[in-house]
Amino acid sequence: MMEKKLAKALTDAVKALYGQELSPDTFQIQKTRPEFEGDVTVVVFPLLRISRKAPEATARELGEQLTNAMEEVTGFNVIKGFLNLEISDSYWFSFFRRAAADEKFGFAPENEEPPVVIEYSSPNTNKPLHLGHVRNNLLGWSVAE
Repeated sequence: MMEKKLAKALTDAVKALYGQELSPDTFQIQKTRPEFEGDVTVVVFPLLRISRKAPEATARELGEQLTNAMEEVTGFNVIKGFLNLEISDSYWFSFFRRAAADEKFGFAPENEEPPVVIEYSSPNTNKPLHLGHVRNNLLGWSVAE
């Protein structure tokens, strides 16, 4: 949910700063690596041809725009072409509160139909066929029919 909201805010920020309308799918949003400060990282290299600026300058402008536009973003830092965003503690508290209230949080929905696996043989062509290959061929054929 945060990624979608962040992508929408990035779309608005790019439009405000550079006058370009981008799809929210354009942005590469990922978890910040542990050795760096922040919660979420935005890769700004794909935006450089739009901004026509250095990666650090583009990231700094986007970071300032996002901290003003989103109350969830409390701070940012720039490392080369990466914008590391700090997400507020209040967002995380509300996220975990909603997750704890949802009884099905973390469970994948059950599939009504069991998966069907059909084996086909692919014997090594450099070795002779033997009875084991024929068995798998016939089993696969009988299940498929």
